[in-house]
Amino acid sequence: MINAMPHYDFRTPRVYLAAPLAAGVTVPFDHAQANYLLNVLRLKPGDELLLFNGRDGEWLARIVSAGKRLPTAVIDECLREQPRPSDLHFLFAPLKHARLDYLVQKAVEMGAARLQPVITRHTQVARVNLDRMRANVIEAAQQCGILTMPEVAEPVPFKTAIEPAGGDRLLVFCDEDAEVKDPVAALAAAARAGRPLAVLIGPEGGFAGDEREALLQRPNVVRIALGPRILRADTAAVAALALVQAVLGDWRGN
Repeated sequence: MINAMPHYDFRTPRVYLAAPLAAGVTVPFDHAQANYLLNVLRLKPGDELLLFNGRDGEWLARIVSAGKRLPTAVIDECLREQPRPSDLHFLFAPLKHARLDYLVQKAVEMGAARLQPVITRHTQVARVNLDRMRANVIEAAQQCGILTMPEVAEPVPFKTAIEPAGGDRLLVFCDEDAEVKDPVAALAAAARAGRPLAVLIGPEGGFAGDEREALLQRPNVVRIALGPRILRADTAAVAALALVQAVLGDWRGN
C-alpha cells in the first residue's frame, strides 16, 4: 500500500464501531470483531487499537477485557478530528460479486461520499446486496485510514439518477462512444472551486442510445473518453475517479 499520509499509523489495528466515541468511554465489540481481534490478530488486554465511527474522528483505545465474554476497550484520546466530508457522488451500474466488491472498495479509497447503484438498460445485475456493499465500505475505510464513511444508497432507475437534484452538481460520465480526446482538458474546462461532483460509470454493455442522449441534454454534464483501450467497468471506475479527483477534486490540496 502506498502511504499518502507519511505520519499516519498503519501498524495499529483499526476498527469501525457504530457507537459514539469519547474519552473514558468503554465500548464493546461484536462476535466478528472479537474473532478478528483475539483470534486473528492475537490481541490481549492492554494492547492498543484505533477506533472510528465516521462521525467522531479517530481515537486511541486499549483492550481491557478479553476472556470468554466479548472483549471491550476503553477509549484514551482523540488522535484525529473528523474531517469535512467530500461531496463526490459515485454512480455506477452494478456488477457481479467480486468485481462489485472491488469497485466499492476502490471508490471508498478514492474519496467517494455517496455510492449510488444505477439500473440502466444494459445493466446485467438487477439485485444489489447493500449489506455486502456496506461491509466492503467498512473494510476499505479500516484498511486505508479513512474517517468519513460513504453513504450506500438504494439502487435507482437511470432516469431518476441523472435528474439534477437542485444546485449545479457537475456530472462526469464516461462513454466508450465518445471521441478520444484529452479528458484532463475537458474536465479543466468545467472547473470551479467547491463545485459538487458526480461520476457516472455505465454497464459492461454501454449506455443505450436514448440514455446517452438524455445525459447529453442534462445541464452541467461533461462527457469523457478514457483513452483508446476498452476498459472493464471496475477499471473504468478507478480511472475516472482518479481523473476527477486530480483535476476537480481534493487531490489538488484545496
